[in-house]
Amino acid sequence: MNNQPIIKEISINAPVSRVWQAITNKEEMKHWCFNIAAFEPIPGYEFRFHGGTEERQFLHICVVKEVIENKKLSYTWRYEDLPGIETLVTIELFEQGADNTLVRLTHEGVNQFPQDKNFARGNFEMGWTEITKLLKKHVEQ
Repeated sequence: MNNQPIIKEISINAPVSRVWQAITNKEEMKHWCFNIAAFEPIPGYEFRFHGGTEERQFLHICVVKEVIENKKLSYTWRYEDLPGIETLVTIELFEQGADNTLVRLTHEGVNQFPQDKNFARGNFEMGWTEITKLLKKHVEQ
């Protein structure tokens, strides 16, 4: 079993402050990520959303763990249907000049999920690849 975290990096042609806005504003998040009813970048804030396939939707329950403005956002990631399994998603922003940002998304603990068709590591890898591409497209438009 692969215990390594999933790490996705993407360079975005925009200042860090613009990318930060996109990853912390619920109105922007729905354009590149998930439609989250309520979100605040405050440690301890719980947010929920549904995601999955056309066949099956899953309730995601997340709690913000760490916020360093314009640098880092991390939150737990778990599913209502899988009690006791909690993973950690961290998004870090690195300034690369005035108008370029390196985004590093790390998802730790994915190996705890059942490795079936719904929660296989490959599904998370593909999903995070697509989400980071959508973030780039949203911010750069």
